[in-house]
Amino acid sequence: MNADLVLAAAREWLGTPYRHRASTLGAGCDCLGLLRGVWRALYGAEPVAVPAYRADWRGEADGALRAAAERFLLLVDGPTGAGQVVLFRLGGMSEARHCGIMVSAERFIHAQEHLGVVEANLTDGWARRVSGRFEFPNI
Repeated sequence: MNADLVLAAAREWLGTPYRHRASTLGAGCDCLGLLRGVWRALYGAEPVAVPAYRADWRGEADGALRAAAERFLLLVDGPTGAGQVVLFRLGGMSEARHCGIMVSAERFIHAQEHLGVVEANLTDGWARRVSGRFEFPNI
């Protein structure tokens, strides 16, 4: 994985408004839409059509985010680094419900409701919710 390419693609999305299920640079995206947009910048077309999902990822989508990460990305078993995709549990749920891209061991880029795509600190609160780290396949 080339972290510089991943970060350059992710930073293009900074300032994009939050829009559930969207993935359009500058117009709107959610956390998955950000990853989809970075994928397209790195590889071209997305590998599969993304089925509809609820904003809270509950119901039939339980486990879908992690399953997709395991199918299309490479699991990281080592130190946190730039360019890695990070999954988060939210709201006390056991399954991943949010994702972002690491800028460094202390910062990440993600799409957050009411904020849009931002670069944020990986605070203790966020760090406690990490449920997996992945890399984009070799570029």
